[in-house]
Amino acid sequence: MRSLSIDIETYSSVDIAKSGLYKYVQSPDFEILLFAYSVDGQPTKIVDLARGEKIPDDILVALADPNIIKRAYNAAFEWYCLSKFFHTPLHQWQCTMVHGLYCGYTAGLDATAKALGLPQEKQKMSVGKALIKLFCTPTEPKKSNGFRTRTLPHHEPEKWELFKQYCIQDVEVEKEIERRLSNFPVPEQEKKLWYLDQLINAHGANVDQELIDGALYVDEVATAELTKEAVRMTGLENPNSTQQLQSWLAKKGIQVDNLQKGTVAKLIDETDGDVKRVLEIRKELSKTSVKKYQAMKAAVCNDGRVRGLLQFYGANRTGRWAGRLVQIQNLPKNNMDTLDLARQLVKERKVDTLKLLYGNIPDTLSQLIRTAFIPSPGHKIVVADFSAIEARVIAWLAGEQWRLDVFNTHGKIYEASASQMFGVPIEKIVKGNPEYALRQKGKVAELALGYQGGPGALISMGALDMGLTEDELPDIVQRWRSTNRRIVDLWYSLENAALSVLHTGQPAGVKNLILARESDIVNGLDFLTITLPSGRKLFYTKPFIAENDFGKESMYYYGLNQETKKWERVSTYGGKLTENVVQAISRDCLAESLRRLHRAGYGIIFHVHDEVVLDVPKERANIDEIIRIMREPIEWAPGLPLNADGFVADYYMKD
Repeated sequence: MRSLSIDIETYSSVDIAKSGLYKYVQSPDFEILLFAYSVDGQPTKIVDLARGEKIPDDILVALADPNIIKRAYNAAFEWYCLSKFFHTPLHQWQCTMVHGLYCGYTAGLDATAKALGLPQEKQKMSVGKALIKLFCTPTEPKKSNGFRTRTLPHHEPEKWELFKQYCIQDVEVEKEIERRLSNFPVPEQEKKLWYLDQLINAHGANVDQELIDGALYVDEVATAELTKEAVRMTGLENPNSTQQLQSWLAKKGIQVDNLQKGTVAKLIDETDGDVKRVLEIRKELSKTSVKKYQAMKAAVCNDGRVRGLLQFYGANRTGRWAGRLVQIQNLPKNNMDTLDLARQLVKERKVDTLKLLYGNIPDTLSQLIRTAFIPSPGHKIVVADFSAIEARVIAWLAGEQWRLDVFNTHGKIYEASASQMFGVPIEKIVKGNPEYALRQKGKVAELALGYQGGPGALISMGALDMGLTEDELPDIVQRWRSTNRRIVDLWYSLENAALSVLHTGQPAGVKNLILARESDIVNGLDFLTITLPSGRKLFYTKPFIAENDFGKESMYYYGLNQETKKWERVSTYGGKLTENVVQAISRDCLAESLRRLHRAGYGIIFHVHDEVVLDVPKERANIDEIIRIMREPIEWAPGLPLNADGFVADYYMKD
């Protein structure tokens, strides 16, 4: 026996969608219902555990055998579920979902099977979702089902047999996906990184349950008071209703098409009296400050930790992680100076004092969300992040020497960029000098223009909010490009190389990257790949050349459209390819730091883009040592000027 492909079906009263895998499995009523398996690709067999069948002894031995690879689609689920009852070490598992994501496909067994063009008999059975709801989740008690709270096999014997076929079919689909992708293997270092990711997710992060409960209470009281005030002022049954409030505003002589955030903010500036106050209430009530607290409360396990916060390869175009459950990658920032006091008042549920000191309670609760992540007893939270990692990577990749000189010295890229763009000595771009106004132009240019953006990108990055006018924007674009010619060359070099590879089939090199056409004719697979300096590859599925909206030749491929969320053809260009590559290399830098910090014995609780968050014993909370590890040169990126900064705290926050 060399490999074991597995799919299981389980029951738990915990809602896995809201609470996550770990709380789901830790529930006292969790059980494995069905165990389907295939040895070395042979026909799949199934063990009906719910009806008393036992997993064969040789399969139990195989689960623990280090020489036998265990595979599953979303293997984290099978591994953690089986680990509750059987010995099956993590490093023996491989995830076919990760393999699919690595090769440029989307998540989901059914979606991947269809994208690969698997025949109907090799696709996931469509009845699965209904059967999972029936047998794997609590049943709503009704007269028609004898008021039972759970559906067991003997309640629906025909559907149970269909459920067993569904479980078998999932193994067959997983095997076929793995077989088709076998010529495009996941690199060994990525497999090991997946192991580390599972350890980080399973370890979890400690949360302040007193703060969470206090925040939910304070929000409930504050929301009730604001709603009551709005009802009194408007006479509306539901002042939070967009339609009702629009009608009320119309009677006050204010016609609006929507009540979106920007519209409300503008109206607040333009109105006064009751209308202004009602709109202020609307703005406060629209704050989604408690959804994160609710997510934490739903996911927290009995030991006070939230687990499963990260999805490995969640952004499959670059390989970056995605947030799950609490969505840590879009937590609100905190800028108040009195976090300790605000946290204490929320814990003590002192609503009136919070209103008196901070005024806007939803905003206060929003700023405290990060601080709900706290260290273990006797530990400290250590936060460390790379400084301007994408700007450093693109300068290194393109060979833009003046930028590398900045990062190897003072690091003030906004000032240096403004100096280059406007021909002003950098020494003059300091607070108090009139030239300091140029820093704003340098900043927005740096944030918006690195990936072939134009005036529209500047506007999206907030150029107009910074006081710039639309008339100024084309000049800023032109100046930035003229002072970053090597980066501009990188855009066009990548685009031309991709088109060349598709035209000729021959590989092409650009800087430290290799673009190639990789195909498997037998299985109908075709990719354009970009090999990164780390050795990892980016995959573009079914690439082809077609005319774009501007009448030019362009590269297209099949992927997940971020707007429609459908698998369809996607166009790309040099700036976008540059963005993919730079973000992927930045991700690989973070991955290297995660490996090093783990080897050094630091407990990683989660990470966000270019930031790591550690839970460290007080005596080891040495920020200098952690920064030193993150600044260490990376073997595959000689000359990349990495820098990092960080701090030690009693809870997670933005410094």
